[in-house]
This record gives sequence, C-alpha cells and structure tokens, in this order.
Amino acid sequence: MRGGRVTLAAAADAFLATPRTANPNTHRAYASAIDRVIALLGRDRPLAEIADAEIGAALTELWGESAPATWNRNRAAVTSWLTWCQAKKHWAAPSVPADAERRKESADETRAVAKTTIHRLLSRRDIPLREKTLWRMLYETAARASEILALNVEDLDLEHRRAPVRSKGGAVEWVYWDSGTAHLLPRLLRLPDGSIRARGPLFLSERRPVPARSPAASDICPHTGRARLGYDRARVLLEKYAGLDLHQLRHSAATHLGDAEIPLQLIMGKTRHKNPRTAMRYVKPGAEAIAKVTEHLGPPRRRH
Repeated sequence: MRGGRVTLAAAADAFLATPRTANPNTHRAYASAIDRVIALLGRDRPLAEIADAEIGAALTELWGESAPATWNRNRAAVTSWLTWCQAKKHWAAPSVPADAERRKESADETRAVAKTTIHRLLSRRDIPLREKTLWRMLYETAARASEILALNVEDLDLEHRRAPVRSKGGAVEWVYWDSGTAHLLPRLLRLPDGSIRARGPLFLSERRPVPARSPAASDICPHTGRARLGYDRARVLLEKYAGLDLHQLRHSAATHLGDAEIPLQLIMGKTRHKNPRTAMRYVKPGAEAIAKVTEHLGPPRRRH
C-alpha cells in the first residue's frame, strides 16, 4: 500500500477533485460531510494512522443523534471517500466500522404538510427574511434544497420567475416560482446601502467565514464577503422554527398538486422526476384530499 504520508486533508482534496463529485450539488454535500470528519480527527494527520474505530467515533459524535436519513447520507459520503482511497489510490486507509452501520429509514406517512400550515409558517413575523425566502422558494419550485442553495444571483431570471439548476443526473433544468417568491427576492438581494447584489451566492450565511475554513471563491459573495448558506445550517433552522425537514417542502408541493387533481405528467414536469413510480411516492393524497373523498361514502343528502 502506498501513500503512507498522505494527510487526511490531502486525501479529501484528491477525492473531491474526481469526476464523481463534478456535480456542484454532489461536491458540496460530500465536502460538507468529509470536512467535518477530518476537522474532528485532525486535518494534518496521516491517513494511514487513522483507525476504523476513530472513523466510527467521529460519525457517531457528529450525526449519532440525527435522523436516520441524515446519518445515512453523511455515512455514505465518508464511505465513498475511504473506499476510493483504498481501491483507486491504493492508500492505506481506514474503513467505516461494521458497528457504524446504515440505519433503517422508516416510511413517514405524514411527510406532507397541510397547505394551511405552510402558509401560516411563511407569514410568521418572527421568521427572518432569508429563511422565509428560501422556504417559500423550495415550496413554489418543488425543487431539492441542494439545488436551490446552489443558485447564484446571476442565475435568476426575475422577469420570467425561473432559474436553471443542475439536477441529480447533472442535467441543467429550469425551476419556476410564483408571486410569493417573486415578492421576497428583491428584498433578499437588497444591500444595506440600497444597492442590489448582482452576483454571487443567492442565499448567504450570517457571518463571514474564518480564514481556516475559507470556502471556494465561487461560494463567497463579492459584495459582502459572506459565504454560501450550507445545507446543514438551513436544515437546522427549519427544524428550529417549524420542526420540519427541508425535503418536506418539496414533498408537500407535489402532494398539494396531486390534491388539486393536477395530472401526474404535469406534476412530474414540476418536480422533474423521470420515473412515474418514483413520482407516485410523493403524489400521495394528503389528509385533506382523503377527507374530502370520504364525503362520497356518506348517506345521500336530502334535498328540500
């Protein structure tokens, strides 16, 4: 085995430069998980000196109390990185231990949130403008959170209420929003001096990044110096304010379209699912639609 002096940071950089992470959304998700693990273990430590148990302990400390989907997502990113180090580079590298196994993700029959609940959430006065805009945009576009967080200001077609995103398969596709998002975006882009941000990440973190963890130049706003808002931070804030998961906004949008009897083909166009069977998981009738259908099973109503 070669590469005895390769550090964790160097191994991570090499992996994140491969074609498998060329998609910006994939790169951002993998980098987030791997960077947090190597920061905990020590970025300058040799890869060959890390024991399997240390990887397991790091995963447990970082995501042991998280939802199964969050644990599985981050565990998979670290596993892919370490497997690549062993199989492709032939470096002496640890593995994810057997006791840090993948967790069962139970099917949640209540993932879709009632439309009234979402509109009440988005009209609350205590919700910051950034979060209100992000959540409204996720719901109206029915897009994945990683796709919307990857948007830059220059991507926005404000006149036609649309923007191009890079989907899971790497294709560039359009997402569309409605008047709620259109009303909020100009306020989000306005700077304290009254000017408007013209380029850089659309959704920004609260503070400028510290020098030790400076992100890529493309993830820094040229107007404010603040970094792009990360998925984990966005997830934590939605959980804090509403007890919801980011994906529930996309799921709810698809369900509400189904409740409105929009044809499956149009719903697939909106959510950009390619497989009808996959889309059907999301277009499951909500409680309101089922309650309405139940009226047809009642006794005939008298007419006077």
